[in-house]
Amino acid sequence: MSEGFSFELIKTDPATGARAGIFHTPHGDIETPVYMPVGTQATVKGVLPRDLKEIGSQIILSNTYHLYMRPGDELIREAGGLHRFMNWDRPILTDSGGFQVFSLASLNKITDSGVTFSSHVDGSYHTFTPEKAIGIQQNLGSDIMMAFDQCTGYGSSYAEAKAAMERTGRWLERCDAAHTSKSQALFPIVQGNFYKDLRRESLARCLPFVREGIAIGGLSVGEPKALMYEMLDDLKPVLPEGVPRYLMGVGSPDCLVEGVLRGVDMFDCVLATRVARNGTALTSRGKVVVRNGKYKEDFTPLDPGCDCYTCKNYTKAYLRHVVNVGEMMGGMLLSLHNIRYLHTLMHGLRESILGGYVSDFVEEFYRLSGEKRPSSV
Repeated sequence: MSEGFSFELIKTDPATGARAGIFHTPHGDIETPVYMPVGTQATVKGVLPRDLKEIGSQIILSNTYHLYMRPGDELIREAGGLHRFMNWDRPILTDSGGFQVFSLASLNKITDSGVTFSSHVDGSYHTFTPEKAIGIQQNLGSDIMMAFDQCTGYGSSYAEAKAAMERTGRWLERCDAAHTSKSQALFPIVQGNFYKDLRRESLARCLPFVREGIAIGGLSVGEPKALMYEMLDDLKPVLPEGVPRYLMGVGSPDCLVEGVLRGVDMFDCVLATRVARNGTALTSRGKVVVRNGKYKEDFTPLDPGCDCYTCKNYTKAYLRHVVNVGEMMGGMLLSLHNIRYLHTLMHGLRESILGGYVSDFVEEFYRLSGEKRPSSV
């Protein structure tokens, strides 16, 4: 058990299983459910750490693969670790780099030993093993490390998914053995693609190594949302209750809501900043594509109910202007707003769990946003 970590489950909604808790970490407490902004390369694109704190970011995510490539995990260790390097004194979660190794790099060879691949940066060859993934993350000094796993894509065969799931289980044992830092938590990752029996088998393999938390990987990889929800519904009754549950790579407003309704506590996604750079805002009234011509003379804020700097100071007409002329401020202002909106949404979900009005909150979310509610709910 790592030091300084514990999870308080404060309340569970009896009708849905939605949970409100507090995750205690060495760099501060995290109120759950929580959305984590993604700072892939030790920075959340277009948003200052000062402003992230102001809008309520409790924890951010950084990426092992990218930081290993540039500037190098040894350099970050010499700088005093990722917290000091990027000037962020709140919790940090690092993924293992597995997803990027399989999705970005040109693969050379996958064996039980590890993965040999060529870098997307310069074509150089590298090998990631479970031990190396943990070693890099220990150099980075994140609060929460992820086990090295093999993620399979939507459409993979049962045989492919089973082989990857079994390899992920074997790699987890090696990750656990390599984990020597008492100040860092290690989350196992449930894999199994879109086969329920493989998901449950993967969870069973994870359970002996679940100490501070558990993650669900390999979802939101191109499948219909209904299928993701079906997988979460099947896992919900068998997930451990006394630790935070992290759904990796999920961050659209409707998926956050549906994930919380299925007992998930932690989420991350690049969506908020990525769509912002393309001129799209996430609001309580649905998406607003500010580059569209209809906003040319719209002198109202993005979201009248939002308290972020962007909404308090700028109009859709101004945002449309800076986006369309290519000014970096457009992406910065929209990124700030989008992250704040997702934090506000998660806070509202938490308050509704504590107050006993989850169903009313969710109904209002769908009514205002215009999103289509899953028929199975």
